[in-house]
Amino acid sequence: MARTQGSRAEITGPLLRDEARRLFARQGYAAVSMRQIAAAVGVQAGALYAYTTDKQALLFDLLETHMQDLLAAWRDDPLADPLARLHRFVDFHIGFSLDHPDAVFLSYMELRNLSPDNFARIADLRGRYEAALEDILRDGVAAGTMRIEDAKLTTLALIAMLTGVTNWYREGGRLDRARIMQIYWGLARGAVGA
Repeated sequence: MARTQGSRAEITGPLLRDEARRLFARQGYAAVSMRQIAAAVGVQAGALYAYTTDKQALLFDLLETHMQDLLAAWRDDPLADPLARLHRFVDFHIGFSLDHPDAVFLSYMELRNLSPDNFARIADLRGRYEAALEDILRDGVAAGTMRIEDAKLTTLALIAMLTGVTNWYREGGRLDRARIMQIYWGLARGAVGA
């Protein structure tokens, strides 16, 4: 497998993942070939297979890593007030999403391209993240500080709303991150009847 002269595994591997993530997010998984990824990385197409078995494995790796990073970064304090926990979740989700917009886009738009086994593994990770928010909502209802009809549906609606910020936010735009988080916190409070 030929590699561009001077390239190194510790550089090429991460660059492969970054370029694949960027290309999949911009053009769509189905429209991107391994040759395009190789060209963006600066290696011959055959060299990519030293880092991934195929394009499906590459997509799965990107989605799995994103979900694992998300789960590892989220910290909840079940003993804290549920509204304070929800506020922290809102700020966390928006901040993490804005820091990783291409990964977030792939996690929502390219699930359809996963094999059934890979889809099930990503769905399990997503379910764990959703359960974290659902626990907060259930605790809020139990404490009498939130009024919602269905915790699962409210969880999905809130995550969709919070994730949607990646579709329109631009650094240097009319609203900075802090103001966006403040506004979204108000929206989330209203959604849970607080």
